[in-house]
Amino acid sequence: MEKYDFDLFIIGAGSGGVRAARLASKLGKRVGIAEEYRFGGTCVIRGCVPKKLMVFASSYSKIFQESTGFGWDCKAPFFSWDKFSKSMNSEIDRLEQIYNELLLSSKVKIFQQKAKLTSSNSIILNDKTEVTSKYVLIATGGEPLKLDIKGGDLTITSNDIFNLKHLPQKMVIIGGGYIACEFASIFNGFGTEVSIVYRGDRILRGFDNDIRESIEKAFLQKGIKILNNCSPESIRSKHDKFELQLSNNHLISTDIVLSAIGRKPNTENLGLDILKMDLTKQGAIRVNEFQQTSQKSIYAIGDVTNRLNLTPVAIRDAVALINTIFGEKKQSPDHKLVPTAVFTKPEVGTVGLTETEARENFNVKIFKTYFSGLGSKIKNNQEKIMMKLVVCNRTDKILGCHIVGDGASEMIQMFGISMKMGVKKKDLDSTCAVHPTIAEEIVTLS
Repeated sequence: MEKYDFDLFIIGAGSGGVRAARLASKLGKRVGIAEEYRFGGTCVIRGCVPKKLMVFASSYSKIFQESTGFGWDCKAPFFSWDKFSKSMNSEIDRLEQIYNELLLSSKVKIFQQKAKLTSSNSIILNDKTEVTSKYVLIATGGEPLKLDIKGGDLTITSNDIFNLKHLPQKMVIIGGGYIACEFASIFNGFGTEVSIVYRGDRILRGFDNDIRESIEKAFLQKGIKILNNCSPESIRSKHDKFELQLSNNHLISTDIVLSAIGRKPNTENLGLDILKMDLTKQGAIRVNEFQQTSQKSIYAIGDVTNRLNLTPVAIRDAVALINTIFGEKKQSPDHKLVPTAVFTKPEVGTVGLTETEARENFNVKIFKTYFSGLGSKIKNNQEKIMMKLVVCNRTDKILGCHIVGDGASEMIQMFGISMKMGVKKKDLDSTCAVHPTIAEEIVTLS
C-alpha cells in the first residue's frame, strides 16, 4: 500500500477549505492545508464580512436623516473614515484569528505559503517542501477581473476598496452586477458622489426585472448616477484625479475608479497545466456531480469551479465532498433553490426562478405589490417596498420569490426554507400575518 503524508491536502483556506479540513480531521484523517494569503478567504478578509460592516456604517446617514421626523435632533453628525477603517480591520483580524484557531484545535497541519501541484498526489510549497496526499482539494476561490483598456491599471477592485486611506468625494464604478451595486449604495451612504457605468441596458442583469427596476429607481432617487449602454474606453490620471473617456463620448472626472466587472476562478500557478486538468472556457476547474476533477484523486469546490459563487454554497460543497471521499455514500451538493441577497439600500432578497425564466417552462401567475413601509411619511422616505411571487398556475407551487426593501435578506432566508419544502400559494393564504410588519405582505398577496 502506497504511503502518503496526508489523507487530504487542501489548497486554499477560505470558508470551503477550512470547513473541509475540520470535517475531515474530525473523522480522524490526516489533513494539511496551504494558504498563501490570510485565513478566511475572500468572504472574511475582502468580501462579505467587511462589506457588510461597510453597509452597517453607511446606513447611519439615512437613520440620522430620518430620525428628525420622529422627534430626534441630530445636529451635524460626522463620519470618520479613519475610525471606521480601524474598527473594521480590527474585526477582520479577530475573525481571521478564529479561523486559525479552529484549524489548530482541529489538529490540521497549516502551511502559510503558496502550494502547487506536481502530480495528482503531490504538492510542492514555496519553500520547496514536498508533500504527498491520497486526496487533494482545490479551494482557491476567485479574484476580480482586470479592466482591459488603456489606463485600466489605474482602477481599484473589490480587493483594494477595504484598504482606502481616505473617503473619496467622487467615485465611478465600472459594472452593474451585485458587487458594483452594493458598493455604489455603500459609498452613496457615506456621502460620496457615485456614478455607475454599465454596458447593459439596466443594472443587476440576471435578477428579476422588477428587482432591477426597483433598485435602479431607488438609486436615482438617492442621487446615484447610472450611465447604462456605455463602457469606458480609456482612463488617464490628471491633477490627482482620473478622467474616464466613455463610449458615448462623455468624459468623467473622479477621485477613484472601482472596477467591478466580474470575477474569475483563481487557477493560475497551481500546476494544473502540468496535470492537463480539464478546465471550462472561463478557466474554471471542471468537476463532475461529486466535485471530482479530471484527475481522480483531485477535487475542487467553491468559486474556483464557477458554479454558484456564494460562500454558504462553498461550505455546503465542502460537506458533500467529505461525505463523498470519507463517508459511506457519495453526496452531490445541492445547488437548487439557493436564496441570496444583495446588500444595497434598499436590500434585495431572491430565491427561485425569475418571471422570465418561469414563463419559459410554466404557465404562471404573478402576485406583486409595491407599498410604503409604516412611518415612511414621517421619515420622508419615498422608497417603495416590492414583493413578488411567481406561482405555477397548474400546481399552485411557488417558483420564485423576489423582495426589495428593508429586511429582505432576513425574509428570503425563511422563505427559502418554505420553497425547499414545496410551499404553495394556498399555504401562504392560510397563514396568519404578523402585524404590523413588512413580512406580513408576503402572506396577504392577492
